[in-house]
Amino acid sequence: MTTGHDTAAASPAKEGGAAPGRPSGGGPTEQEQRRRKRQSRRWQRDVRWSPYAFVSPFFLLFLAFGLFPLIYTGWASLHQVELTAPTDMDWVGLRNYTRIFDDEFFWNAAENTLTIGIISTVPQLLMAMGIAHILNYKLRASTFYRVAMLAPYATSIAAASLLFVLLFGRDYGMINWALGAVGIDNIDWQNDKWASQIAVSTIVIWRWTGYNALIYLAAMQAIPQDLYESAALDGASRWQQFFHVTLPSLRPTILFTVVVSTIGASQLFGEPLLFDANKGASGGSQHQFQTLGLYLYEQGWVNQHLGRASAIAWTMFLILIVIGIVNYVISRRLRASS
Repeated sequence: MTTGHDTAAASPAKEGGAAPGRPSGGGPTEQEQRRRKRQSRRWQRDVRWSPYAFVSPFFLLFLAFGLFPLIYTGWASLHQVELTAPTDMDWVGLRNYTRIFDDEFFWNAAENTLTIGIISTVPQLLMAMGIAHILNYKLRASTFYRVAMLAPYATSIAAASLLFVLLFGRDYGMINWALGAVGIDNIDWQNDKWASQIAVSTIVIWRWTGYNALIYLAAMQAIPQDLYESAALDGASRWQQFFHVTLPSLRPTILFTVVVSTIGASQLFGEPLLFDANKGASGGSQHQFQTLGLYLYEQGWVNQHLGRASAIAWTMFLILIVIGIVNYVISRRLRASS
């Protein structure tokens, strides 16, 4: 006969006893520890390498369509190479660059780019500032107006350019019709130098004013209202608040839009190309509105001189670097003076 004490001793302990297969201390088994270590290592690798995997598509696309074309264009600019045989390269050194600076068509394109850039950028940014100042007030349907400002920017360049070609038509254009109503003779917008540049600039102004207006509006809404309240207590009018509070606060934003608009003007291509489709990349019958972008296209894809076109592209790239350096110097001085 077994006693109760013997039975309790023979059976596993119900309270405080260790389960079969587990250490006496109740901790994880060796197999569970190995599994947790593997999970921990996977988690560490995931935390370390996942951000690079997420951004890798951008860098792969940049290497394929950004960096490689840039390097290849620089290499091609040192060779004589034609579009019909892009693999046949003859080393010419810097001759393509020296020929550019002796080419009157290059300087004509550079002059046209500068004048069109000034004619389009200055009115564009002034109008954008005025529109942003108006939209900064509490208006009914303000969201509608802000969306409407982006409609020209979202419109296709081809559609906008073709529309303006009809508006600036010499014989049946609406612009000449309106000018004739006040006694002004028809203007040949496509063949006159200054008229054609003004017409091309009008397309740029129409397309980019709303975009810059929304940038200015966002910057205006970030200005503390305490500054306006303090100026109002000092007796400043609306115009005085605009000139002494708004404009000083917008100096970095204004500098940004000036630089971006300058870069865009230096690369102007679609608007002048489509403004006179019959002349194509020549920019008019006498190259009167041919920009650097059109000149590059003409040399590379019309005349089929890839080496010279590559040298033009790198010259434009160096011009943009100079613009960036000027922007950096001016921004540093603005920060130092503020």
